[in-house]
Amino acid sequence: MLDYNLNETQIQMVELARKIAREKILPVRAQLDETGEFPWEIIKVLAEAGLFGIYIPEEYGGLGLGNFDNNLVVEELSKVCIGVSVSFAASGLGAYPILLFGSDAQKKKYLPDIAAGTKLAAFGITESSAGSDAGAIRTTARRNTDTYILDGTKQWITNGGEAETYSVIAKTDKSRGARGASAFIIEKGTPGFDFGKKENKLGIRASATRELIFEECRIPRENLLGREGMGFMVAMKTFDQTRTGIAAQAVGLAQGALNEAVIYAHERKTFGKAIISHQAVQHMLADMAAQIEAARALTYQAAKYCDSGAKDMSKYSSMAKLISTDTCMKVTVDAVQILGGYGYMKEYPVEKMMRDAKILQIYEGTNQIQRTVIGQYLIKECAGKKIV
Repeated sequence: MLDYNLNETQIQMVELARKIAREKILPVRAQLDETGEFPWEIIKVLAEAGLFGIYIPEEYGGLGLGNFDNNLVVEELSKVCIGVSVSFAASGLGAYPILLFGSDAQKKKYLPDIAAGTKLAAFGITESSAGSDAGAIRTTARRNTDTYILDGTKQWITNGGEAETYSVIAKTDKSRGARGASAFIIEKGTPGFDFGKKENKLGIRASATRELIFEECRIPRENLLGREGMGFMVAMKTFDQTRTGIAAQAVGLAQGALNEAVIYAHERKTFGKAIISHQAVQHMLADMAAQIEAARALTYQAAKYCDSGAKDMSKYSSMAKLISTDTCMKVTVDAVQILGGYGYMKEYPVEKMMRDAKILQIYEGTNQIQRTVIGQYLIKECAGKKIV
């Protein structure tokens, strides 16, 4: 890969994440995929290594670094298994609403445990009839003196049931559409808060995906994030930061698939020579390598741009997710093709990688939605005569 001039701290984090991926994740990767067991032992190792607090300010127990630094770790873990890496990254998805919109008291209460990895976080916005259309959510939160009472369900929530801290979007004013949504912090164990069954998924099977169920769930008024009506903003500003993390998952997974394909192409012989000697295979591998490096460059730059606090970060985080995840899907399919019949067998990891890749084009906003976000920015720029 290109030299991205990482500093000493970043290089050390990458090496540490790579060591954990190879020594702790790789030996159990196939087993975790087969059983769907949540990787608690690996989560504990990542916590002990201090990796959960990379993006959290030092005053709340973190390292005070940024999105880009965290994504370097996500990429390394994803080279081996995104079922594990998404369990790690999704805690950040649940933490960012608190980090971006929480009061100092809320940050002091919740962020240190998340930074330490002793408690995982999760984010709940998706419902059966409200995925990309956040304005269509039906979960409600009605105010009652000094409490809010939540009713409804959230669907397909990563880390659902395993996390202790949940950032959840609910309607406080149904008449206002997306502007009537608000964000809340809800703790596992709160009466009226329960979970559905663990979903049996195509890929990322080691991660936990469950429904969140709220039935007369009463939470303190101080668990409101920001102000009423800010829920949609909380969600969108959170995704601005975390979508580059999905791109990092995609880059890592694609790189892992390419590595497997190159190794196999060196070892597999046809007509008396390794298949990597055949031009057709060389061209496939060359395209895979070039596309991954292009996706990595965009992902890295977009993450740095988001860390800068730029106003139009949504455009570039969407571009990074779109390009990297589409690239990952193509690369993993091509890796299976290069391995041929072996690629289709569970004894080889590329079939798992292909199954895992598909979700990257779906969660945190489908790639069709990313194109819409980018298109809307282009319309605004054209109207403002910013196009060069």
